[in-house]
Amino acid sequence: MSTVSYDIPGGDEPLSGTEDKVTPGDLDHFRPLPRISIHAFCISDSLLAVMDDCSHDRRMTKASLRITQGGVSAAINMFAAAPTPNLIILETDARPQELLVELQPLAEVCDPSTRVVIIGRYNDIALYRELIRNGISEYIVAPVSMVEVISAIAGIFVDPDAEPLGRSIAFIGAKGGAGSSTIAHNAAFSIASLFSSQTILADLDLPYGTANIDFDQDPAQGIAEAVFAPERLDEVFLDRLLTSCSQNLSLLAAPSILDRAYDFERGAFLPVLEVLQRSAPVTVLDVPHGWGDWTRALLAEVDEIVLTAVPDLANLRNVKNLLDALKKLRPNDKPPHLILNQVGMPKRPEITPADFLEPLEMTPLAIIPFDAQLFGNAANSGRMIAEIDGKGPAAESFSQIAHAITGRTSIRKNRKNGLDRLLGLLGRG
Repeated sequence: MSTVSYDIPGGDEPLSGTEDKVTPGDLDHFRPLPRISIHAFCISDSLLAVMDDCSHDRRMTKASLRITQGGVSAAINMFAAAPTPNLIILETDARPQELLVELQPLAEVCDPSTRVVIIGRYNDIALYRELIRNGISEYIVAPVSMVEVISAIAGIFVDPDAEPLGRSIAFIGAKGGAGSSTIAHNAAFSIASLFSSQTILADLDLPYGTANIDFDQDPAQGIAEAVFAPERLDEVFLDRLLTSCSQNLSLLAAPSILDRAYDFERGAFLPVLEVLQRSAPVTVLDVPHGWGDWTRALLAEVDEIVLTAVPDLANLRNVKNLLDALKKLRPNDKPPHLILNQVGMPKRPEITPADFLEPLEMTPLAIIPFDAQLFGNAANSGRMIAEIDGKGPAAESFSQIAHAITGRTSIRKNRKNGLDRLLGLLGRG
């Protein structure tokens, strides 16, 4: 069953069922929705009942649904102080000429990637075209049925011709022991926790992966079953392989055993990546340090790359080589992010961050000081840094990393999303 929560003031009458009952077979052709967050704002009891019915449908099993009694103003007030979900469903009784004005303040608090579905009272084709032209994903005339709501959501997130839903972020170390896995695991945890965003962490180091240890998990299945059985791989099969680590974080664990050789063809992980992108808004890939055909193919396809290095000469050389190689692999993409890790280790000669960064001509995403006790305690207890010391500088660094790699750093400054285009429309009017 989907995760569902309600924000309905006390004292209201119990929700009544809708008159439009679903006929068996009406929803058979819809695929399950991916791991998305949905927030519905309802001003009528009938839509509250419909959304409640949606929350119990099997196609919503992986979705996280929140239902609030209120309209556009309630959404504006809520998202002024909280991140927006993948999808907002808004019910309004505003007249066509008033609706664009009513939506204007929402553009100022809406994250760039959020989709919006409007449920209105007026069957106005001109209004529909204007809303779609200006970035609204769908406009539906009330009253609506459960079939119509799920159909609208599926049309946005399950369209086979649409771009993949999820954002993929690959973490790889410039050298063995740089701490890339630790960074990846903590970043994934921060993304899931800070933004209440469904996140999948995939450990691609099949023989030596540590994600299962870091999260104190011992799953029977994981990434090996996905890679070695590509003919079975789809969202349903993937869902069986995932292990829940926290409310919004799932793990695709490595077997971490040496009962076979792990030799992969160039495209071995690409089907896994494709299914992961369809299954959750954010996928964090913990890529082992190495340079093979499959590594190159994977790094060429992901949305973001994060390099982790420690401040010594070998790491500097490797970072420079990786930057050059990735520029050839990804000529039209921005350069990878760089994290300097384990800075200031006692008695270890190291290059200062300024001297390390000067030949690279780049600004690091984060500089994380060496702290053997904090990171050692976290690793040995199967917990993340934010759980050990949530207000410390290391936890703050992971928070900043999570914001940057998900594109949330400049959300309040630059909103190039569909709703923002409404402002331009109003300005021209």
